[in-house]
Amino acid sequence: MYPDDAHEQALMAQGCTAVAGVDEAGRGCLAGPVVAAAVILGPWRHPRINDSKKLTPKMREFLHDQIMQHAQAVSLGMVAQDEIDRINILEASRLAMKLAVEGLASEPDALLLDAMRIDHPARQTALIHGDALSVSIAAASIIAKVTRDRLMPQLDTECPGYGFSLHKGYGTKVHLEALARLGPCKYHRKTFTPVRNHLQ
Repeated sequence: MYPDDAHEQALMAQGCTAVAGVDEAGRGCLAGPVVAAAVILGPWRHPRINDSKKLTPKMREFLHDQIMQHAQAVSLGMVAQDEIDRINILEASRLAMKLAVEGLASEPDALLLDAMRIDHPARQTALIHGDALSVSIAAASIIAKVTRDRLMPQLDTECPGYGFSLHKGYGTKVHLEALARLGPCKYHRKTFTPVRNHLQ
């Protein structure tokens, strides 16, 4: 089952001309930034676009490159771990989404978001499990996920031993064992309980 463009078509039937899907990746991680993407697909579609969590890494990479090549507009927003600790992960996710929308080359007149609203004047529709319902949100989920996954090996190089390239910062057994052994590094979210438990 793939997401369709019924929500996009409904908005366009009401006069909207630039509908952006917005989603984030990394909200549940213990380390690294939260990354959001905003995507205006325009008339282009790809039949394999789906919620990024339902795709293999290879298919995510392929679709990421297709979306970047063919979509009308794509933009990213990123909020680092220090800001996440300062304002909390929910507000950091909102901020990343806002930054992504504001960076779009084409001004959107409607936003489709995955279960969230942001501080932006465009008309907004928050869809529960939106990445499984809207092709635009699914496209944004792919861009955000691949962008973040490509970033994590850099963090792994700077702070070796945690396995960031492997688990991308999520709280896996390997990651938790490394936290217990090494303590948190500069990329860890210090307000998240599994990390806070290992602060000196």
